[in-house]
Amino acid sequence: MSYTLIKMIHVSSVVISFLLFFVRGIWLISNSAQLQQRWVKILPHVIDTILLTSAVVLAYKIQQSPFADAWLTAKVIGILIYIGLGMIAMRFGKTHQIRIKAWIAAECVFVYIVLVALTKSPILNLF
Repeated sequence: MSYTLIKMIHVSSVVISFLLFFVRGIWLISNSAQLQQRWVKILPHVIDTILLTSAVVLAYKIQQSPFADAWLTAKVIGILIYIGLGMIAMRFGKTHQIRIKAWIAAECVFVYIVLVALTKSPILNLF
C-alpha cells in the first residue's frame, strides 16, 4: 500500500474519530439516550483501531520510532492521555461534572496531538 493512501486513511480516521468523540461528548452533556445505542459503543473502537493501525504503518514507512523521535513520543504519550481521559468521560467518571471535564480535557489533548503531528515538534510555539 502506498504512503499516500495510508496517510489518507490515517487522516480520515483522525477526523472521523474526532467527530464521533465530539458528538458523543455533546450527547454526554445533554444526557442523551443516543449514548446507549449499540453502534455508538462499537463504531469508535473500529475507527480507532484503523487509526492506530495506520499510525503504526506510517511510522514504519517513514522509519520513525516513537522512542527515538521526540515528536512521535509526544504523540504516543498524548494518545495514552487522550484514551485515559476518554475512558473517564465515557465510562468511569463518578459524576456528570467529572465526565464533562474529562471530555473537555480529552478534546484539548486531541488538539495538541494534531498540532504535534502538523509541526513535528512536541513543544508548540503558538505565540
